[in-house]
Amino acid sequence: MTDPIADMLTRIRNASRVKKAEVFIPFSKIKLAIIKIMKSHGLIEGYSEIKPGEDNKFGGIMINLKYEDGKPAISSLKRISKPGRRVYVAKDEMPNVLNNFGLAIVSTSQGLFTNKEAKKMGLGGEVICEIY
Repeated sequence: MTDPIADMLTRIRNASRVKKAEVFIPFSKIKLAIIKIMKSHGLIEGYSEIKPGEDNKFGGIMINLKYEDGKPAISSLKRISKPGRRVYVAKDEMPNVLNNFGLAIVSTSQGLFTNKEAKKMGLGGEVICEIY
């Protein structure tokens, strides 16, 4: 797999479109950080880490998706910086997503933050994805 983050976003997007209650994601630290940001902004109900064992060789993350009146809380997940085309922004060029109703996840030198948090901290970095 060349882009595991895009795979995670696609799994979440597909599961929410068919109204699944939960979705399994293979584990990585950056995926867990993205999921924590999504949880803190109320885009998912919750998540649980699955430790490696007999049935699952590498472990993973089980995400509980959130629905409001039968509609998914996440209407769009879009990968911005891809392996073939990295997108970097300075602190002054931070993107506005859906007129500040959505959020962009930015990978900075201090860790992963939303576009609003990174702008407040005066950090630029790589724009991972946009969510609204």
